[in-house]
Amino acid sequence: MTNLLLFLPSGSEWIIIGLIVLLIFGPKKIPELMKGLGKGVKSFKDGINEAKEELKDTKEEIDKPADKTKNEDSESTSKEEKK
Repeated sequence: MTNLLLFLPSGSEWIIIGLIVLLIFGPKKIPELMKGLGKGVKSFKDGINEAKEELKDTKEEIDKPADKTKNEDSESTSKEEKK
């Protein structure tokens, strides 16, 4: 984990990267780029949330039959005890 942090830019490096981007794309193009980047991040988050929901639903479906089986077993046990 600490090795990964060595490769991330620090504060002054971000400023230099920002200036290079400004020189390459110009001030008029940057808002469009950021808008596209924002849409991409939102789409990625939506996809992650959708995957989480599907995993949650699948887990609930798997747990339901197990719970139902437990209830049936306890009911049959209680009926046998009454006899």
